[in-house]
Amino acid sequence: MSQRDPELLLQELGGWDWELCRRELPAVLPRLLSLYQESEDWTEHIRVLRILTEMFLPHISLADLEQTFFSKVLPKTLQLFDNLMYELSSEAKGLTSQNTELRCTVRNLLQTMVQLLETLTGCVRYLCTLQECVPLESIRTLPSSVLYVIKNTFTHCKDSESVYCGHLHLISDLLQAMFKETYSLQKQLMELLDMISMDSTSTEDNITDMVSVIHTVLEICSVISNMDHALHANTWKFIIKQSLKHHSLLQCHLKHSDILSGLCKDTLLSFQSCLQLAEQMKMSEIQEGTDLRLFQKTVKLCRFFANSLVHYTKEFLSFFSDSCSQLHQLFLQIYSKFPPSLYAPEILEVHRDEISRVFLVALDPLINQLLPFTPFMEQVLSEKLDLPAEQQLPQCLILITIMDKLSSQPEEVQTLWNTGKSLSLFSALFFSFQQCSGELSLPVCLPEVISTGQPAAPITLYHYVCVHLCSFIASTPPSHFPQLEYALLDAVLGSSMITSLLAMDSWCFLARYGTAELCAHHVVVIAHLIKSWPSDSYQVSALGVLLRRMLFLMAPDHQVEFAHKFLPEEVENLAVWQHISLKALNPDLRKRVACQLCVAGLAQCRRWLNSRRALGELRPVNTALSVLLAACNFAGDTLEAELQASVLGVLSQFWSFLQAKQVSEEPSLQQTLCLLLHLLEFFIQALDAELITQVFALQSSLFRLDPPDHIRLAMVDFLSSMGKVFIPQEAQRQVVPQLSCLFASLLADQTWLIHQHALEAFTHFAEETSHEDIVPQCLNSEETKNKVVSFLAKMRQVEETIEARIERMKQERIICSAQLMKKDGELESTGEPLAKRACHPPSEEQYKSAVGTMEGAVEAVKLLLRKGSPPAWLAVKLEALHTAIATLRDSVR
Repeated sequence: MSQRDPELLLQELGGWDWELCRRELPAVLPRLLSLYQESEDWTEHIRVLRILTEMFLPHISLADLEQTFFSKVLPKTLQLFDNLMYELSSEAKGLTSQNTELRCTVRNLLQTMVQLLETLTGCVRYLCTLQECVPLESIRTLPSSVLYVIKNTFTHCKDSESVYCGHLHLISDLLQAMFKETYSLQKQLMELLDMISMDSTSTEDNITDMVSVIHTVLEICSVISNMDHALHANTWKFIIKQSLKHHSLLQCHLKHSDILSGLCKDTLLSFQSCLQLAEQMKMSEIQEGTDLRLFQKTVKLCRFFANSLVHYTKEFLSFFSDSCSQLHQLFLQIYSKFPPSLYAPEILEVHRDEISRVFLVALDPLINQLLPFTPFMEQVLSEKLDLPAEQQLPQCLILITIMDKLSSQPEEVQTLWNTGKSLSLFSALFFSFQQCSGELSLPVCLPEVISTGQPAAPITLYHYVCVHLCSFIASTPPSHFPQLEYALLDAVLGSSMITSLLAMDSWCFLARYGTAELCAHHVVVIAHLIKSWPSDSYQVSALGVLLRRMLFLMAPDHQVEFAHKFLPEEVENLAVWQHISLKALNPDLRKRVACQLCVAGLAQCRRWLNSRRALGELRPVNTALSVLLAACNFAGDTLEAELQASVLGVLSQFWSFLQAKQVSEEPSLQQTLCLLLHLLEFFIQALDAELITQVFALQSSLFRLDPPDHIRLAMVDFLSSMGKVFIPQEAQRQVVPQLSCLFASLLADQTWLIHQHALEAFTHFAEETSHEDIVPQCLNSEETKNKVVSFLAKMRQVEETIEARIERMKQERIICSAQLMKKDGELESTGEPLAKRACHPPSEEQYKSAVGTMEGAVEAVKLLLRKGSPPAWLAVKLEALHTAIATLRDSVR
């Protein structure tokens, strides 16, 4: 064996057989290692490395591998690799098709890199062929070194477009070979690492090394995520498999947050690729070929990631306390890009079904695993989510999914969600539902099985949520009813009408599904709330609707008890009875209650009419009128003729003092007018000429003052009922022009709701009236005529495309959200007490202004006294003012 010339040594070794290599190993290995360390030529370097790995590595015992071979060879190998990479990156910048010399240099570098990778692959492959178990300490340097090479080679391939400055075609064959060889090297290394066994006797160094391997492979995953599906999946499979295989040893050392984050990120990237491919196929109208096969592979990759998430979460859930927001966001982002979201791309139903069937079904068990986990519950039910518009519907659907699953969970899990920390599941659903204004308005539809054995049919979002919420309520333990009742009441009293309606529907389901005693208890509670709340608040209106519906669900004996508890003849109970439909009561009870309500309501009205008629005392009068309206509408056929005549007589007295200007300025009088108009509809055929004239005179005068919408709607309803009336001859000259003018104005109203109601009312009037000559007088313009004709023909005025409507819903949501945020900013405290305003003493100018106002009011009263006799109450009022002024004078002295 030559001791001097390295070339002669390498040539001589080329002729050695297996046995000679084994025998001469102790003498030759140090020489070869020294030659390897000293070599500067890349070709010689690769040549020596191959001799070492192919001829002498197999003869080194497992116990000596690390100390004798890997620790000495691999550091130099990594140095060679780094030098090659540096040269490649430097030379690649000047690569052109004209510069053949540089092109040849770059290709040689790539060829050398491929040879280096082949040599490393051969080394690892040999270790995989060993029959005995390979201890990690015997190859400690190998995994980290090989992974370093793999990671940087894949990174080079990924960045090749920019590295080679658009001249990729000149070296693409070698670059592809380098990628394939790196792929093989990674596959062999993973096979080797899979052979390694660790147990409770493993050293701390072994545990640290395995953890380092998993974390480095995780970094490789982020590099190759868009390069190759199979490679990407197999790399993740290795991470999951090794983490689970060595669970007990590694669980406290792994970066679970990083692994989970990587899984979530790659799941989303794969899902977005699915959607992009599906969208391209829809746009191109090509449903076969390469795109379809790629779509199907990508969907399967999504399923792989979903399964990986499920397996990993099952084993390491306790380490996810700080990562629940990632899991929550994963669901939110997936559902925000998938139908029926307004923000989802347009894809074909067949592709949507495949994604749902293959991917979403695989992801579904993840929620089951997260349900017992308190941090996940706190994340999902947090009051501070502040989700963007596109994630509001997904949040609602997640909550519905959780509700569907909770009934099969242990009681402690149900308690966890139903009681919550800041919000209960019930309250969170109502809040989330309230944010879905665009989806509810469109409305979006979701599949639901309506009848057992039937295929799923699309139903609106409202219907879908209501069905699932009621199903959840049916499975809710009675011990959680306090949270349920609180959420229902809070939603009913909330500012969102459709959320209030959902709560009412759910509450009525609870009343029907629960016991009769529970229903009766809830009705009494709601009635007491109505009595204790200011009658002009919108919350009372909502409670009134709920009370009206609930009374239909009460047992007959409980209805009788209710009537005894809230006696109709007592004035303080009229506030409750004004909201109740007497049709809910049995015939005998209905007749008795209607009569008592009429007597009580008439007495209240007469007291006011016979007093000074102060506007400040109108609230109980309006309540009395509401009660009379309820009695007439729902039990009018049971009222005796004498009682009906009394009601009409009292109503007539109101019209004698109502003035248009006063009505336009006083909200309480506006409510009075609306109630009077609705009551007159019941007595429409009993109105005399004088009363009809008064009613139309007031409406005409009021309309010129631009009344609010609720008055216009009351007018529309009253005009509709005029079709049943033959207008007395003596009133026609005044009433007919006013009636046609009112109809013409309302038909031309720019508010769509009033315009629509006016069209319906006019149609109803035209069909019934005997005054046919009035009909054309109401249509005073071609535009109005065309709108009426289109309405009768059921023709839409404007056709809006689905795309345009969706975009409009998005814009409306943005505007509404901005307004709500502005309002919240004005009303809510920042958490700190507001700074007190400085208390400045009133200025002399303020005193002069206040006294001037008083003097002006005195002069106005003097002027009124000159024009006519004063009302009876004026003297009493002036005396009270005189006393107040005397008190002010005494305080100044």
